[in-house]
Amino acid sequence: MTSSCVDCSRYIAAALAGLAVALVLALPGRVQAQSASTAVPTTVTVHVRSNDAKLLQDPVGGARVTIRHADTGTVLAEGLQEGDSGSTEQIMRQPHRRGEDLFTTPGAGQYTATLSLTEPTRVEVTAEAPLDYPQAMQSASKTLWLMPGQDIMGDGVVLTVHGFIVEVLRPSDTAVRPGETLTVRSRVRMLCGCPTEPGGMWDANTYTITAQLMNDGEVVATAPMEFAGTTSEYESTVTVPSDGATAVRVLAMDADRVNFGMATHALSGEVADER
Repeated sequence: MTSSCVDCSRYIAAALAGLAVALVLALPGRVQAQSASTAVPTTVTVHVRSNDAKLLQDPVGGARVTIRHADTGTVLAEGLQEGDSGSTEQIMRQPHRRGEDLFTTPGAGQYTATLSLTEPTRVEVTAEAPLDYPQAMQSASKTLWLMPGQDIMGDGVVLTVHGFIVEVLRPSDTAVRPGETLTVRSRVRMLCGCPTEPGGMWDANTYTITAQLMNDGEVVATAPMEFAGTTSEYESTVTVPSDGATAVRVLAMDADRVNFGMATHALSGEVADER
């Protein structure tokens, strides 16, 4: 074989080898493998709201938000919703048209995280709130798919927690005697901290607020609570029965809107367990 033929064969072999490499790199599986190994920043915006009300805001402790891998349970991001409760006009009064944002006003509470995703990922997003009122704490969660590079902006993922913040303001002391008329005063607000009152935006005329005296876990006296003249405050008087009482409990109920709340104050010198 002449030297020119040898050179020609080498050239053809090199060209074929190069073509083979190009074909391998062009295969779909190869492309997917390369893209799957590349982490893509993906932003997720979360808003946590109080049912029938506004956003969980800083004065009530905001909300704790956790984003987990739905299949493995691995925490991908967690933090606090911080900011104010949003626009009353926009959230509560104006008609809402499909596609319009309700919560994205300047300073409104939200939580934003940037995840590094290498592939479509199913996540569970959970909120717990209000953090400053353990007796009123509720949670909400939902699962959804996240796609690498597909940012979730605007209102984003909206989670709704149900209930009221209920506080027992009186009695402040713990000593009660059988036959005594006891004044019970409470504060009832939405989970976002929004105020309640008869005829207000959050109309207490639609709520049932009740004071109960408890004796070792049993209800021994009950009285309806009426508006006390101060925003969000309600009052009643109830007579301590002959067997005495060990705690006072206040219930706030709005079944039509699926909001309920409760707080308990011990009358035995120790703080009662509140749930």
